[in-house]
Amino acid sequence: MAERKATVASRVGLHARPASIFAEAAAAQPVDVTIAMDGAPAEEAMDASSMLSLMSLGASHGDVVVLRSDDTGAEEALDALVQILETDLDAQ
Repeated sequence: MAERKATVASRVGLHARPASIFAEAAAAQPVDVTIAMDGAPAEEAMDASSMLSLMSLGASHGDVVVLRSDDTGAEEALDALVQILETDLDAQ
C-alpha cells in the first residue's frame, strides 16, 4: 500500500472550490485513492474523488491528511495529489 501525508494549504480547508479541484484531480488518476485525517482509523478513510466525502472530512487549513492506494502506479498518483493539497487553491 502506498501512503502519503499532506498538509492542507488552502485557507478554507477542503471546502467548496478546493474540494472540487482536488476531487476532480483524484478522479483523473489511474488508481483509486482514499483520504483520511491523520491518526484516524483505516475504516474512516473516504473516496478521495468524492466531493461529498471531502466536504464531510472536515479538513481545515493546516490539518494533516493521509492519502492511500493499493493500486499499481499509486506512488506517482499520490505525489501529484499531495502537490495539489499543499497548494493554496484559494490564492489562484
